[in-house]
Order: sequence, then C-alpha cells, then structure tokens
Amino acid sequence: MTFYEELQQATAIERGALLSVPIIGKALQGQVTLEQYIAFLTQAYHHVKHTSPLLMTCGGRVPESHEWIRTALAHYIEEEIGHQEWILNDIRACGGDAEAVRRGQPNMHTELMVAYAYDTIMRNNPCGFFGMVFVLEGTSIQLATHAAGVIQKSLGLPNTAFSYLTSHGSLDLEHIDFFQSVVNKLERDEDKQAVIHCAKVFFHLYANIFRSID
Repeated sequence: MTFYEELQQATAIERGALLSVPIIGKALQGQVTLEQYIAFLTQAYHHVKHTSPLLMTCGGRVPESHEWIRTALAHYIEEEIGHQEWILNDIRACGGDAEAVRRGQPNMHTELMVAYAYDTIMRNNPCGFFGMVFVLEGTSIQLATHAAGVIQKSLGLPNTAFSYLTSHGSLDLEHIDFFQSVVNKLERDEDKQAVIHCAKVFFHLYANIFRSID
C-alpha cells in the first residue's frame, strides 16, 4: 500500500464528515442561494490568498534532507499564485462587492484554519502542511466541477461567475496526481504521521467553514 492510499484510509471518517455537511448536499442539488454562494467565495478568497505564502513558508522550513520537497513546492507555487484574484472576479460576476471582500476579514473558522496551517509549518512538522493540500484539492476534485454546473443552472449566473470552481475541478485532478507522487516519497514515519494528523484536523476545520456559510 502506498502512503497516499494509507492517507485516504486513515482519514475516511473525517472526509465523510465533511461531505455530510448539509450545505454541500444543498450545493450538489442546486439549492444554495446567491448569498450563500458569494459567502463561500468570500471565505475561499480569505484562505486561498494564503496558499502561495504558506507554500513559500513551508519551503523555507523543511530541512536540507528534504530538498526534494522544496522542488515540489516550487511547482505548486507556480500553479497556485494569483488564484485569489479569480475568486474576486467571480464575486464581481455575481454582483458582489469584490473590493469589500478584499479589504474585509475572514470569519472565525476560516481564520482558524489558516492559523493552524501556519502553526503546523512554523511550530510543528512542516510536512504536515501536505494534509491541508490533500483536503482542499481532494475536496475540489469530488465537488467543484459538478457543484459549479448545478449552482450555475439554479441561479442563472454567467460562466464568468465560476472560474474558480470550474478551473479547480480539472486543475486539481492534475495536482492530486502530483501530490501522490510527492507524499509517496515520504520515508520517515514522523512525517507521514504529521500529514495524517493534520489532514484529519483540516477536514474538521474546512467542514466548519462550510457550516458557517449555511
């Protein structure tokens, strides 16, 4: 069994808890309101804008023995940089105030998830940050593209309101393949356990963000 397969098995309960959050079911059935969709985009902006800084911070914290991780993180940075602007464009296309979102603050649950990511990197094992990557990209693959189509149809919004969701559904398919190749290279048990532990926590924190939107 690869470590990626072990990671999937070890976090199955937490992943199921996230997917059972009511608003996710509503989204897949086209039952969310415009206000809820904008609220989702708003919180997405406030954590996605930290993706590149987190990747850079993680790259600076891994030891020399993990130099290959720095190379992998550089690839992620190139792919992820600037995606928060896509979200603001989607908010504008929905009729929302994108600049107010840019200047605003995240809700408590989003702030806690971001804070935990930085704390993992700076105080604990930086490899644990891959738990966040696993949660966010894995969730996108399962939900993003399908949810985007259903929500667009139910709310009558233009394609320009879904650049973040539609792009990440397909883009993260490529990312998860790359992610597998990275985490399967982890050899130290403490690194693997850090990824598993953090993934479980991030599933919980991400689920709370969705609950707060409902």
